[in-house]
Amino acid sequence: MKRLLLQGLVLSLLAIAVRAAVAEPIRLTDALGRAVEIARPPDRIVPIFASNTELVAALGLADRVVGIEAYTRYPPEVLDRPQVGGRLGFSVDAIVAQRPELLIVTPSRQAMHLLIEPMTRLGIPVIVLLSRSVAEVMANLRLVGRATGQPGRGDAVAKALEDRLMAVEAAAPAKRPSMVMITGRLGNGLVLVARADSYTGDAMIKAGGRHALEKTIVAQVSPEAVIAADPDILLFAGRKHELAALVAQPGWQLLRAVRTGNAHLVARAEFLIPGPRTVDGIEKLAVLLRRAPAP
Repeated sequence: MKRLLLQGLVLSLLAIAVRAAVAEPIRLTDALGRAVEIARPPDRIVPIFASNTELVAALGLADRVVGIEAYTRYPPEVLDRPQVGGRLGFSVDAIVAQRPELLIVTPSRQAMHLLIEPMTRLGIPVIVLLSRSVAEVMANLRLVGRATGQPGRGDAVAKALEDRLMAVEAAAPAKRPSMVMITGRLGNGLVLVARADSYTGDAMIKAGGRHALEKTIVAQVSPEAVIAADPDILLFAGRKHELAALVAQPGWQLLRAVRTGNAHLVARAEFLIPGPRTVDGIEKLAVLLRRAPAP
């Protein structure tokens, strides 16, 4: 009899503890310094932008994603979810229709400014993430882990990626080759490059290179500026035929990197989407840099 009473007391205490844990809201501060309260670990998440979807999926929570935007391409298991926005903006009605318990946004394409106020008014918690460096992406993993009630998982995933980055940096060449990464071409003849002070630029440094256009403060530059910088390595975030078309333009053959066969493709998904896959891109670029002739 005493044993049954003791078991009953233990079960009652456990039930009380579970209810207390469930009742305790998640409180955190997002990248903008906003205090956010989430009533309980969310089962229904709408991550705006491909990068935020990848962060959620990296934590093993792809099954909680109930809406995506039109530019999301990864992971494949979320691509059948309803789209809540795209090139023309974001639909508050479409988002609300998914009954989200958490919305994750960034400032890009005005998402933050368009969605925080109406969602807050409707009682839907919103966290804002920034991705200005690789370290900030790691911090985002931890923040999303906390916001989803999985802080241990967020720490573990971020720590595993950081360990890989440390291994890459430890093997970086003593004399770093200079690089320019072109991320797009404009109709006026200018090209888009990864700035040194951007997330992509930081990833290039992590791989073991240095920026040939270190002082560039805008992403749009002239081909003449790239040619004058004459980087040891030219990187192109895109497809093989696009790179071929670029270097076939007048003047590009003057680049040492083109003449010596050091114009290389990198995956857009690994360098232009600030998520866990960037570590894959950094590792691949690090191998390429170690194989390149010393500057």
